[in-house]
Amino acid sequence: MKLAVYGKGGIGKSTTSCNISIALAKRGKKVLQIGCDPKHDSTFTLTGFLIPTIIDTLSAKDYHYEDIWPEDVIYGGYGGVDCVEAGGPPAGAGCGGYVVGETVKLLKELNAFFEYDIILFDVLGDVVCGGFAAPLNYADYCIIVTDNGFDALFAANRIAASVREKARTHPLRLAGLIGNRTSKRDLIDKYVYACPMPVLEVLPLIEEIRISRVKGKTLFEIDDFTKTQNDMLTSSVVSNNLNNTTVEGLKPQEGWNLDIKQNNNYICNYYLNIADQLLTQPEGVIPRELSDKELFTLLSDFYLTVKA
Repeated sequence: MKLAVYGKGGIGKSTTSCNISIALAKRGKKVLQIGCDPKHDSTFTLTGFLIPTIIDTLSAKDYHYEDIWPEDVIYGGYGGVDCVEAGGPPAGAGCGGYVVGETVKLLKELNAFFEYDIILFDVLGDVVCGGFAAPLNYADYCIIVTDNGFDALFAANRIAASVREKARTHPLRLAGLIGNRTSKRDLIDKYVYACPMPVLEVLPLIEEIRISRVKGKTLFEIDDFTKTQNDMLTSSVVSNNLNNTTVEGLKPQEGWNLDIKQNNNYICNYYLNIADQLLTQPEGVIPRELSDKELFTLLSDFYLTVKA
């Protein structure tokens, strides 16, 4: 199964993608995440560093594919997720679509493209041209990350239009929307009522989601680390009690924030739910996007009604 994750720039696609990749790996799938952004930071929270890009590796080898080995471009990430960064052309030059094509070509040359149960493309920003839409040529499903705001839903509508266009020539479907870090979903619901499509999940407005990105870790890694610390500290307390010794002020709940631990575990279940839905290979939809006029009317009327 091949997934392409899209959404407005800065909406949290990479954070969402990395956590979905781990959730799929926890369900026993062999997963490869491909970052499709010149910033090459899609997989940062999986690997802990900015891995070299395929386009840079190809350039260093003077585009001799036969001189490149899988370990030159595929890096192991947290949870057993393998990672690739496509990279991109210099700013103001070249085409992102070409880079995605070269990435897929190289992975096929390395016999790696078909070795994975899941390949997830994490694609930069909105779909503004055929180049940015290139990952849809290889995907079975598109996933759109949005929030409950005007700009993100406007971008989602344009992405939906790209899915419909690509579905004319490819077996592509829209798996659905993911609402990311939003306290409400009323505008999302209003949009999907007018433009029918599934809503896979709406993630709550919890600061730990944003903080995890800053820490350079996925929520699953933070959650696993917290559980380990909990076990170690509890074991220490038990050991001290058995030896009739006391450590003043030492309690299992001290040394970290239990609310953060509970929130992490709580949010991880959202990503696992998304993974479970995707693994059923849903029918998906070919969306019928709204015209710009219809969308502006829908969203502006919503805001005007709320203010009234």
